[in-house]
Amino acid sequence: MSSMKAALVEAQNAEFTIADIAKPVAEAGQILVRIKAAALNPLDLKIRAGEAAHARHPLPAILGIDMAGIVEAVGPGVTSFRVGDEIYGMTGGVGGLQGSLAEFAAVDADLVALKPRNLTLRQAAALPLIAITAWEGLKERTQVKAGQKVLVIGGGGGVGHIAAQMAVAAGAGVYAVDSSSKAEYIFSIGAAPIDYAKETTEDFVARYTDGKGFDIVYDTIGGKGLDAAFQAVAKFGHVVTSLGWGTHSLAPLSFKGATYSGVFTLAPLLTGEDRAHHGEILKQIASRVEAGALMPNLDRRQFSLGDVGEAYRLLESRQAEGKVVVNI
Repeated sequence: MSSMKAALVEAQNAEFTIADIAKPVAEAGQILVRIKAAALNPLDLKIRAGEAAHARHPLPAILGIDMAGIVEAVGPGVTSFRVGDEIYGMTGGVGGLQGSLAEFAAVDADLVALKPRNLTLRQAAALPLIAITAWEGLKERTQVKAGQKVLVIGGGGGVGHIAAQMAVAAGAGVYAVDSSSKAEYIFSIGAAPIDYAKETTEDFVARYTDGKGFDIVYDTIGGKGLDAAFQAVAKFGHVVTSLGWGTHSLAPLSFKGATYSGVFTLAPLLTGEDRAHHGEILKQIASRVEAGALMPNLDRRQFSLGDVGEAYRLLESRQAEGKVVVNI
């Protein structure tokens, strides 16, 4: 079979077209993956709309950053995977690299890892971008530990629900700001839900920390969320964000001697540097999933490559109850 089916976007905000295109070949350092599931991310919406210049993914293109699948062939120099291995990773959909909304992809072997054994390929596909982002923020920028108080802004969302679980597993007291509709789920993963519509930042800082602030604040939404993070952090605490692209006053941070870090998860894909680090993080994530300390939350609705447009509309509606995954 020399061709494959893929979902193409020809222009900004255009509908997806299912096309037969050339099947890729694994080159040196690559594996050819038969993709079984592809997860959608808010960034995919921005790329499709032409609003994500930082992703460097010109249209027409195949979108899709996250995937899980089965190794179909191994390119020269690859010794870490074998045909038949079930793998997962964030492997394309930015930087001009083929995305995951296709039957096959030839991907850099450094970017992937064996999927968690206790997850389906569909579940595993939901993890890479959000788990790597959460890991880099909590494990590498802040070194979260037992006894700390951690606030996650957007704690019921993609990155947020993984960050919250990581902090809970580390023994921290975890608090998650989100809408009331996500309160039950947030409570189920061991965090205290905070309804942003009912409490101001000043209110919940007073209620949960006696006005002292949180040791670590992970902002996953940017904008007003990052401003709130600067207000909520404790003296000598740390704020980390995955969306720190706006203009903000640093005064609340500076007056407390607190520190700040940003996370830009796309960098290895865009630059080609440190890609093996992503693969190593995914190995750590798999171990934690297999130990029962981490589990992705998926929307129950099923989509195929042929109705990927419906999956995108669900993501755009903000009515999804977890990660949206397309079965390939």
